[in-house]
Amino acid sequence: MGGCVSTSSRSTSGSMGRREEVSPTCCGIGFCGQKRTKRTFSDHVIALHHLPSVPNRVFTNGKSRSSCIFTQQGRKGINQDAMIVWEDFMPEDVTFCGVFDGHGPHGHLVARKVRDALPLKLLSSMDSCQSRQNGSGQTCFKGSLKAADLEKDVSSEERLNSLWREAFMKSYKAMDKELRSHPNLDCFCSGSTAVTIVKQVNETKALLLLIFINCLLILVDFYHFQGSNLFMGYIGDSRAVMGSKDNNDSMVAIQLTVDLKPDLPREAERIKRCKGRVFALQDEPEVCRVWLPFDDAPGLAMARAFGDFCLKEYGVISMPEFSHRLLTEKDQFIVLASDGVWDVLSNEEVVEIVSSAPSRSSAARMLVDSAAREWKLKYPTSKMDDCAVVCFFLDGKMDSESDYEEQGFSSATIQSYHSGNAGESDDSCHRSEPSLQRNFTVRPSEESEGFGNGIPHPEEFEGNEDTVAGEDQNWLGLEGVTRVNSLIQLPRFSEERPNP
Repeated sequence: MGGCVSTSSRSTSGSMGRREEVSPTCCGIGFCGQKRTKRTFSDHVIALHHLPSVPNRVFTNGKSRSSCIFTQQGRKGINQDAMIVWEDFMPEDVTFCGVFDGHGPHGHLVARKVRDALPLKLLSSMDSCQSRQNGSGQTCFKGSLKAADLEKDVSSEERLNSLWREAFMKSYKAMDKELRSHPNLDCFCSGSTAVTIVKQVNETKALLLLIFINCLLILVDFYHFQGSNLFMGYIGDSRAVMGSKDNNDSMVAIQLTVDLKPDLPREAERIKRCKGRVFALQDEPEVCRVWLPFDDAPGLAMARAFGDFCLKEYGVISMPEFSHRLLTEKDQFIVLASDGVWDVLSNEEVVEIVSSAPSRSSAARMLVDSAAREWKLKYPTSKMDDCAVVCFFLDGKMDSESDYEEQGFSSATIQSYHSGNAGESDDSCHRSEPSLQRNFTVRPSEESEGFGNGIPHPEEFEGNEDTVAGEDQNWLGLEGVTRVNSLIQLPRFSEERPNP
């Protein structure tokens, strides 16, 4: 979650919104030219308002067959983080995971909109790319690529990689276009990050190890190998890190994504070429921000994001970085998290916490609790940021249901962790002059009570989008003590639009 430092903002958004239609064609990891009779694309993709009832789609605190997810509200008001795990995302063995960190006055709405709409757009884009490729006469391939086929034809993996790259690019572009034209969602000075992954399991192959002893053929062992492709698309500063074992069987952290911030040379060059400005404030010299050419606003702390249309003409883009990785048996799990976690925990610390969790189903919750403790220790006078975590275990195994129930979770119900109330407004917060006494990125003020005696925990995380607009909570990222807000100042020519 991010913030700004001013309180007046109204934006201009498109007057007409167009809902993207989903074509009723076949969908899978791979498509063939012939029609499929088992499952059509329209059968697989559910209308947006039916998404909460889709099986194996988890977007509130809980677990799935292969993952656990947890979010906790910070001290800046309404929780602006969103997350999702969607198993059986496509007919073949495919899983979609994502974390979205909103910022600005309507960032929570942007993040949730992206959470719901982006996976559907990715499905639609993949279908479109496959249909066009098959129509061009190229060789098609099934969703579960056979290992033997990959050995014989390396280009099939390259084509798969190319298809997913194009699908990610098209879906992110379509998502930003929908936000721009949305009639009821003001994204002029609000936006969201996104870190999304798709895991596709390859078809299992068997390996027989045979030896000859005294002219007799003896079966020594029977091995199974199941490789997986991992495709990643991301914008902003939410991050994906993988826990993997090295040659000594020790757990190591592998960062899968790059934090796309304005201090990256290629990002800064693009922004400056588009007449945007990139510089850091005096009291946080290590945090580069994006500014309008004619106003010291909004000071966006990332170079790519959904929304933030006040900066889209000045170099901020929604085009994702894309990468592909072939997973091995040494790869154990992937952690997706918003910057509320990465601001206080290193990659190595995150991997250690998840790998040492007493049960897999508690890993995401333990990681958020650890981040909350670190916020209290490292930045006692700062408002803790929202935290959202997805722990995705690559072997597809989770704890037994009985063990899971002992943790107090449910994939069908929403659990709160009430040793404190992080949703309470901070009435004692008042602005004061910046100080560099503790950390360049911390803006101290008169608030010094911290988070109370226990670890702060959120109000119940909403499970129904219909309740979002009616919530009394406001985004307070511009008020009081904050650390590295995603936004610093709303443009003077904008004014905040009242909630619909």
